[in-house]
Amino acid sequence: MTDARHGSDHGPGAGTDGHGPAHPHGHSHSHGPAAPVSRHLRKVIAAILIPFTAAVVVGLVVLWPGGAPPHKRTGVGFDQQTQQATVTQVVQVSCKSVNASGETPTGDTSTAEGNSAQQEANGTCHKATIRVDTGKDKGRTFTEIVQPDQARQLHQGEKVVAAYEPSAPKNLQYSVTDANRRFPMGLLAGIFALAVVVVGRLRGVMALVALAISFMVLNFFILPAILQGSNPLLVAVIGSSAIMLIALYMCHGLSARTSVAVLGTLASLALIGILGSQFIDWAALTGNTDDQTGLIHGLYPKLDMSGLLLAGVIIGSLGVLDDVTVTQTSAVWELHDANPAMGRRGLYRAGIRIGRDHIASVVNTLVLAYAGAALPLMLLFSIAQSGVGTVANSELVAEEIVRTLVGSIGLVASVPVTTLLAALVVSADRPGQQAEPATAGTVATGRAAAGRGGRRRKR
Repeated sequence: MTDARHGSDHGPGAGTDGHGPAHPHGHSHSHGPAAPVSRHLRKVIAAILIPFTAAVVVGLVVLWPGGAPPHKRTGVGFDQQTQQATVTQVVQVSCKSVNASGETPTGDTSTAEGNSAQQEANGTCHKATIRVDTGKDKGRTFTEIVQPDQARQLHQGEKVVAAYEPSAPKNLQYSVTDANRRFPMGLLAGIFALAVVVVGRLRGVMALVALAISFMVLNFFILPAILQGSNPLLVAVIGSSAIMLIALYMCHGLSARTSVAVLGTLASLALIGILGSQFIDWAALTGNTDDQTGLIHGLYPKLDMSGLLLAGVIIGSLGVLDDVTVTQTSAVWELHDANPAMGRRGLYRAGIRIGRDHIASVVNTLVLAYAGAALPLMLLFSIAQSGVGTVANSELVAEEIVRTLVGSIGLVASVPVTTLLAALVVSADRPGQQAEPATAGTVATGRAAAGRGGRRRKR
């Protein structure tokens, strides 16, 4: 009776022999590894994640800013009015004729500045006519003198961004501040979205939706809340948690496997927050190291810049953490599905071997990404022939070192933490094997049927 029940309910043996009634169950289990569904583990996971999710929702409601606070524009850097414009004409003129030579008062050409000024005095400049395409002055034109040594040269028909300063004299109100990159950036984003959908299919679509929601949380909650005066660390923790919950469950489904990845990510973020807070304080990092952060501090003097730095560390680490924790959790699930007899210790050892390869690649990627972003700065230190100690001690570089190393420590820690959680959950969720049939030919079939039968009865 027992053998007949297993054969009809679960089908590995029956399906092999060609019996129709057993085939649907065998086929349903073959779509992927079964998720842990035991009631006890669901309760344990829910007891942790439901209060955490509720706390995130309450934090979003309480700290919701309702928009960035208004301020009077300074006209410096990004804090200026801009309009879209087009270069309609470019003609060559003598730099001297348009008083653009920039000659030094002493005529000293021994310095780099003096030599450059001398070359410009005898050189050819370009006089560009630019038409404003948007705003209240649409159709208005202005001229711009482009010196021969300027990095950005203007070309006829080129789309540009024009800065507008209403308090300046009328003929000086507009000036070219940047190139208009909307089309190439939009095209690149479209290619990226197409690649994700073609390769990822439905999961790729969900990933793009999750990405859009992440940007919405960043733009409508995290940034305005910080500008409104809320604690940057608290805002970053709540915002990152919301992004994590939405992205992971939307992309990977509402399951115990995803919940384990969420728990691993949460534990690693907590470690990053603690380490980041301590070392930013010990290293006396102010977070105010360049023109942009200086402008922010000037506009909002009460803003905690070191807290903003820590918030950036947490948010920046979140994306890579998601990758590591989801991969480790999936690896443990797949290992158990391939060998259901493997215990928690074996699962952990096998999973951690996979994790070591992941650690090596991810940490190297993270360090190189920061190094690539800071390459111009590194070149300046190289030109100045500064020693490694001098370079590392400068606040601008020290910020990146702390950001990189704290994030890397969190990534390294996420591997054993997530692997251990996954091994404990996936092994604890499986009951002991059923009594096996006496015949030697059905030993393997009976073991597989018992394991699948246990999963089915708990569902």
